[in-house]
Amino acid sequence: MDVKRANEIVESLGVINVTYKGNSVWIENINEVNNEAKVKDINTEKVFTVEVSDLKEG
Repeated sequence: MDVKRANEIVESLGVINVTYKGNSVWIENINEVNNEAKVKDINTEKVFTVEVSDLKEG
């Protein structure tokens, strides 16, 4: 995923499925300078930072 699409998802009013390494996550915020996203694992509620390029839509 790219930063532009990640921002569109964050700003979306709907729910868009996003995964990180096969796990469903919720994007908390985007750091465009570092191309990183702070995400929360939907199942464990663990919050961590990942490369935006490692996120997958769908």
